Amino acid sequence: MLTNKKWLVPIIYGVVLLFSFYVVLQYFIFRPSDAAMVSAKLKDAAFPYAVWQWFFYPHILLGLAALLIGAYQLTPRSRKHIGRHKKLGRIYGISIFLNVLLIPYLALYATGGTPSEIAFLVLDLFWLLTTALGVFHIRRKNAAGHRKWMLRSYAITLVFVTFRFVLGVSSLGGAEFSITFPVSVYVSIAINLAFTEYYLRKRKDVLKCLSEDM
Repeated sequence: MLTNKKWLVPIIYGVVLLFSFYVVLQYFIFRPSDAAMVSAKLKDAAFPYAVWQWFFYPHILLGLAALLIGAYQLTPRSRKHIGRHKKLGRIYGISIFLNVLLIPYLALYATGGTPSEIAFLVLDLFWLLTTALGVFHIRRKNAAGHRKWMLRSYAITLVFVTFRFVLGVSSLGGAEFSITFPVSVYVSIAINLAFTEYYLRKRKDVLKCLSEDM
């Protein structure tokens, strides 16, 4: 049952930790140029690799911070410690708002060309709007609205994980990156937000039933 998160949060934790380990291994233990997507960019002599790294590494670090903090913020334990929850929430929000500024430059050199660039800019916009609305609601003391929009914000944060799985599946057919990349971004956004909306609807229905039985 989706309203019971005893199984859901540990799964998210596990996936996020594995993904974080992969990212650290791929881009910090090894060089970014060793990654297949980056090595393909290096074939273009005009690719500004030195400048690109100054945007890429902060993007990765800020993204990992949002992924790990967001996973913890989902837990009931986080909300029991209000002071810690607020501090981590600020770090989560700042990590995203700073990353939102970095992504447009990185999108210019996205694998797959202009369609991928547009897809990542759409993702960036979703990330900004969902997080900003979450901040807006908590500043207005609307805890319920804050929680809903921060769940949606984290759903967008998780797109960076979901995208890897969707891209892997969509690439099996041998389609061009100009197709698989943008399609994978849009499908990942749709999957994550649909799952979140389903969870919120189920939770709302259960709470309504409980109130009617009282």
